[in-house]
Amino acid sequence: MRSAGAVRAGVAMAACGVLLTTLAACGADDAGGGKGSGDDGRSDEARAVDLKRIPDIGDRYQKQIPANSRQVVAVYGDGKDSADSTIALYTKTGDTWKKERSWSGHNGKKGWTTDHQENDKRSPVGVFTLSDAGGVLADPGAKLPYTQTASIQAPHYWAKSHWHDFDYVIAIDYNRAKGTPPNDPTRPQGQSKGGSIWLHMDHGSGTSACVSQSKADMEYLLKTVDPKQHPVVVMGDKADLEA
Repeated sequence: MRSAGAVRAGVAMAACGVLLTTLAACGADDAGGGKGSGDDGRSDEARAVDLKRIPDIGDRYQKQIPANSRQVVAVYGDGKDSADSTIALYTKTGDTWKKERSWSGHNGKKGWTTDHQENDKRSPVGVFTLSDAGGVLADPGAKLPYTQTASIQAPHYWAKSHWHDFDYVIAIDYNRAKGTPPNDPTRPQGQSKGGSIWLHMDHGSGTSACVSQSKADMEYLLKTVDPKQHPVVVMGDKADLEA
C-alpha cells in the first residue's frame, strides 16, 4: 500500500490556488445536518436473489462495466435535478451479482449531467474506475492505495458542517491521472471538463459534483473496495441509468 512519502507529499502540497480549485470541485457551498447512513446488511430475501446484471442499469451503461470487474458501487440519483441519491455495493461471484448493502447519500446540488463542465454543480453520469483513496485521517485499513495528507482538508472559512468532508475520500477516475493522490490536479481532458470528483463524507446536502455519504459508509467502502476486484462506480440519475 502506498505511503504519503516525500514525492507524494510534494504533489499533495500543491500551491494554494490549485488546492482550493481541487477542493472546490467537491463543493462546500451547502450546509446542513447529516442524512444518516444505510442498513447494516441484506434481508434474507435479498440474499437469496441471484442477479445476472446490476439492477436498474440499462444496456448502455451495463456494457461499460469491465468484464473483469467484481465490485460495483452503484449511485442511483433520485432525479435529473435532485441532490439526493441511494448508493449500493454489488459484488460478483462467477456470473452472479449480489447486493451487499445500500445507504443514502448526496450528489451534485443541481443533479446530474452527461456532459459535465467545471463548476456546473452537477455530477457526471457514467461508469468510472476506482483506483486511489486518501484523506485527512489515518488509513482506516483501506484496500485501495491510501494517501494521508493534511493538504486535502477543507478550509475552515467554509461552513463548519463541511470541515470533515475530506477526512476520507475515494477518487472517482473522471478526468484524472490514475495512480496519484486524489487531490493531484492533473486533468487529462482539460480544466473545462472539471475534475476532483470524489466519494467523500457527507455534510447533509448536495455537493458541487462529488458523491457523499456518512463516515461509517466511507469506512465501509475503504475497507471493502479492493483493486484486485477491479472496482467501478456506476452513477447517474435513475432515468439516465435505465436508458
